Amino acid sequence: MKLIVGLGNPGPEYAATRHNIGFMATVCLAVRNGISLKRKGHQGLYGVGRVAGTEATILLPQTYMNRSGASVASACQSLGVEPGDLVVVHDEIDLAFGTLRIKAGGGHGGHNGLRSIAGSLGETLYSRLRLGVGRPPTGGDVSRYVLSCFNAAERAQLNEYLEKAADALELLVQKGPQEAMNLYNNRDLLTK
Repeated sequence: MKLIVGLGNPGPEYAATRHNIGFMATVCLAVRNGISLKRKGHQGLYGVGRVAGTEATILLPQTYMNRSGASVASACQSLGVEPGDLVVVHDEIDLAFGTLRIKAGGGHGGHNGLRSIAGSLGETLYSRLRLGVGRPPTGGDVSRYVLSCFNAAERAQLNEYLEKAADALELLVQKGPQEAMNLYNNRDLLTK
């Protein structure tokens, strides 16, 4: 069983923000694999099905980003998911929009959702799909930036980006992080 967690904030006021791209990509994956995310539990919304032929639970914590760890830890414990079978999908300001990076293990890099997960699980040996949202302009407030909506040029390419992210997630689930890293890391995924 794989547990795929999209990070974001609940509520319509956050739905289209950069910070919620983890939710968006995970929902895209769920839709493409026919997994309904309507069950309530683990302080989140989740669904169970198959992703790339592998049994998977897809979880959207509803705890707000800074408390994501409570939801993830509950799901891991209840489902018996080991860290090697956990994939967390989140926004990354250190990557340009349209790029992604797959990583196995590592620190939180200042991301409050990852910090919360590390604190709740007591470890960081899970895979991450880091989705680039870019940095704010020099001197801009990072918190305000990630809680803002994508600009018009980004919105025009967002669906393509989310589909590519879902492709990467399917490969990660099917073949593991190393093969997914080799194919997707350090590449601009969007057609120009």
